[in-house]
Amino acid sequence: MTAPTTALAGTGVVTSSTVHANLTAASLYDHALRRGEGRLSADGAFIAVTGVHTGRSVQDKFVVDDPEVHDKIWWGKINQPMAPEKFRGLSAKVQAWLGARPVLFTQDLYAGADPAHRIRVRLVTTNAWHALFARNMFIRPERAELDGFVPDFTILHAPEYEADPVADGCRSSTCIALSFAAKTILIAGTSYAGEIKKSIFTVMNWLLPERGVLPMHCSANRGKAGDTALFFGLSGTGKTTLSSDPERQLIGDDEHGWSQTGVFNFEGGCYAKVIRLSREAEPQIWDASHRFGAVLENVVADPLGNLDLEDAALTENTRSCYPLEFIPNIVPDGVAGLPKNVVMLTADAFGVLPPIAKLSPAQAMYHFLSGYTARVAGTEKGLGREPQATFSTCFGAPFLPRHPEVYGRMLAERIARDGADCWLVNTGWTGGAFGTGKRMSIQHTRALLRAALDGSLAKAEYVTDPFFGLAIPKSLPGVPAEVLNPRETWADKAAYDRTAKELVARFEKNFESFAGAVGDDVKAAAIRAAA
Repeated sequence: MTAPTTALAGTGVVTSSTVHANLTAASLYDHALRRGEGRLSADGAFIAVTGVHTGRSVQDKFVVDDPEVHDKIWWGKINQPMAPEKFRGLSAKVQAWLGARPVLFTQDLYAGADPAHRIRVRLVTTNAWHALFARNMFIRPERAELDGFVPDFTILHAPEYEADPVADGCRSSTCIALSFAAKTILIAGTSYAGEIKKSIFTVMNWLLPERGVLPMHCSANRGKAGDTALFFGLSGTGKTTLSSDPERQLIGDDEHGWSQTGVFNFEGGCYAKVIRLSREAEPQIWDASHRFGAVLENVVADPLGNLDLEDAALTENTRSCYPLEFIPNIVPDGVAGLPKNVVMLTADAFGVLPPIAKLSPAQAMYHFLSGYTARVAGTEKGLGREPQATFSTCFGAPFLPRHPEVYGRMLAERIARDGADCWLVNTGWTGGAFGTGKRMSIQHTRALLRAALDGSLAKAEYVTDPFFGLAIPKSLPGVPAEVLNPRETWADKAAYDRTAKELVARFEKNFESFAGAVGDDVKAAAIRAAA
């Protein structure tokens, strides 16, 4: 236990209650189990159930409309404005509510593996398991670095507090509000731990562009030759799975920065979807999720604690959070060289995109701004079981406080500067749309990616897809030729043509939103219907 005045410095929370600061994983386990916050799996992982909120509450996210940031924010459904006075009022209520709790837990952590670009984060929460989640998820300072720790941003985490929509200027009793001016994040009315993680990602997406660093919603790994690869994609597209490759060192599974000198992880842990996780196909994630120290969200287990990863009774969005060091083959300091390959992952629910295609720099810019994928059931509150086709610009629209063109221009500049090869990879459906076709074979996807990353696929012979203008390899050892061309996987070729035209029309409609902000080369690379 630490003196409250020290542990809560800079948070605005005043209390005479017990405050547990920077406890170890074992101590947090002890408190969480004694307090009845969850239970143990048979393998020693901590299992928490988050109640009604099993995904992010997108409609309840707000950015404070402070005068100094107003002109730079990408306002709209993603970044809904909250009046500064409403934020101050809600902040005071949350601070008072936290101060009245009998026990609080704090964690002091870093976001950003590169010391030149990291920020200091202080979490204040009522639950030991949420503190453990944050400890797993972010970068843990050395003990000596905690002395005199002054946070750059504070997260006030009040999962049981219910906001008043009328008085507090929000939509419901749940509210995630971020003030760049106050350097404070309020999370109220939701126990879903992903809100903690993504709130800091939003902060990094705000801060780093002004430092000349591109923040990215991507995983990253490094080959034996020292080559860095980036994997862009929304939740459920395979970022974590595909970057956790036994033949390559994992840098991180979700959030990175691309600086003048290289790539660095924002985090110190992984947050993997584990619904229907395969021990054979994804052994690293499986092992990391079946051990002491992992935090499992909404994973079903029998009375003895044996996990049933097939069971989606609570949600499709079952999650495992574990420290990076639980993966045996990692880049220890989270920093690597400039990327040689940029991979954009899409889970195509229409089943008409190829499993892999080589992109020109202009096509890469186009697909980055398009961010086409399917939102997979469970990752957001309110989604049903069936994936929904969507366009999420920069493969991370929910976490972008600035206009997408800012990030798009930065990516184009870095691809040109550093000469990275770019690829589009479909981890979604083949042989038909969702409900008729089947999910892409992970073995085929891994084979295609390894050929791309080792340079051999760049030398292959290509054909151009007539609908999307994509360069598709004609053959690759170990992958059936008909798999490479999606039309050949459909029994009904006319149905494929109709479905492909439908997706082309969606790409055309989406392009209207950013066509005026791109150059002629990107306009020429845009997907459009045949004349």
